[in-house]
Order: sequence, then structure tokens, then C-alpha cells
Amino acid sequence: MEVISQKPLKELDSGPNPGPNPPLVFVHGSFHAAWCWAEHWMPFFSGYGYDCYAVSLLGQGESDSPSGSAAGTLQMHASDIADFIRKEVNLPPVLIGHSFGGLIVQSYLSNRYSSHRSSSSVSDNLHPLLAGAVLVCSVPPSGNSGLVWRYLLTKPVVAIKVTLSLAAKAFANSLSLCKETFFSSKMDDRLVQRYQELMRESSKLPLFDLKMLNASLPVASIPKNSVEVLVIGASNDFIVDKEGLHETAKFFDVQEVSIQGVAHDIMLDSSWEKGAETILSWLKSSSKQPLTP
Repeated sequence: MEVISQKPLKELDSGPNPGPNPPLVFVHGSFHAAWCWAEHWMPFFSGYGYDCYAVSLLGQGESDSPSGSAAGTLQMHASDIADFIRKEVNLPPVLIGHSFGGLIVQSYLSNRYSSHRSSSSVSDNLHPLLAGAVLVCSVPPSGNSGLVWRYLLTKPVVAIKVTLSLAAKAFANSLSLCKETFFSSKMDDRLVQRYQELMRESSKLPLFDLKMLNASLPVASIPKNSVEVLVIGASNDFIVDKEGLHETAKFFDVQEVSIQGVAHDIMLDSSWEKGAETILSWLKSSSKQPLTP
């Protein structure tokens, strides 16, 4: 897998409990790759003393492409992230996943912390301990079918646009549709075009076979207080609605945070710092030391 890393110039105190900051490992969603984190959020967090790593999942960005019609399954992507952490990250990290990347992070949490694990010793070895997880505009644990049906029943025009934009990848050839799908209306069109080109080049294979993905959902729940989880969404999200955001938060028994004035690509949008500052505040709220499951 392609990996972009950024180290802080100096180690900074993370809050009231001094100690090393947990590394941050960023996981992108469909049509994106590691580059989407390197634009703003990686420089932001490294500036506050965090080691940052962004991976490109298989079949995306500059990563290798497996054989077959899809880049992998939910379990395979989660295992690839676990393998990277096990080999390359020295401390238990905070996993940060966006959109379908958030669902991959949920799968990782389920594999690592679920009480239904078939063999805890094997799972613990294959999926290293985490210091926390952040789900950003994440696909909920039941998948995206609920989102689609709600749009079909309440906002049919929006549903058609979402289908064309994502399933048919029409955003790649329509600047206006790309902007409406991922970004705020105030985003500069030249910047949207640049990101559109990067998205078009990033997705060599679909991230999932959606039929296989839906058959594997919902992800298994984890015991309360297994790991600290932050669930954040965007008030102007064209893809994940407020019901989807609430579903994810309820699943992890936390209160969701909706960032006002930003769209789905919260890490690239014109007010990207709003989401970054929310996560930074959460990171500083405790030492984020890993909890013993």
C-alpha cells in the first residue's frame, strides 16, 4: 500500500496527562487515496506533535491493484490496515476513517474488540490495540442502503444525483456534480477541479463489491468503553444524512458531533479546519492511552 507520512518537528504535550501523543492513521473512502489527508489535516496534526500516516487502500492511489473486479472486502481492507499498524506503527494509534473508510475502521474495531470473536488471542495479534477511533462522515454500521432508501423516499431528485455521481461515477466528468457531491458551494471551482482530477485518477478499482459488502453487514458491535470513539459529520453532507450519522453514534453509544457549514469531504472543504479542530480538542481531552479490552 502507498503510505504518506508526516512527522512533527518537535514533540508537544498532548494535554493534562503528559506523555507521547498517539500516532494518527488516516483511512480514506471511495474515490480518494492518501493524498486527501496530506492536503490539510496531516500538516495540521503534525504541527501539534502527532505522527501522521495516511494509507492508500489496494486498488486506490499509488497502491497495487489486486486481481478481480473490486479492490477487496471489508475484512480484507481492515486486515491490511491492521498489518500496516503492526509492522510500521510503534504505539497504539488513533484510527481516523472517512466515509467508507469509516466503515473499514468500524470493521477493525469489531475484529479487535467484539465479544463475539472466535479467538481473542488470534484477533488481538492480528488487529493491534488502538488508542481511539474517529469516524468522519462515516457510512453507518448497517451500510449505505438505508441512506439510499431514505433519499429515494424523501428526496428522489437527490437520490438520482447520488446514484449518478457515485454508482455511475458521473462526478468524474461533471464539475458541478462533483462539487455538489463532495464540497460546499463556496469552494473555488479551480480547487474542485484539481480534486476531481485526483479522485478520477485515484480509483483504479471499486473499493468494494457492494452486494458482497451488504451481505457482510452490519458490523458486529463492541462492548461499551472498549475504546474511545468520536463520531463527527457535516451539516451539508450530500451523502451521509443526519439519520446515518446518528445511527453510527448510537451504535457506539456516543453523542455525534455535526460540523456546521461543511460538506462530505470535510478534510478538503473550504472550512476544513473546523473538523480538524474538533478532533484535536477530542484528542486533548484525555491522554488517549489504549484501554485494556
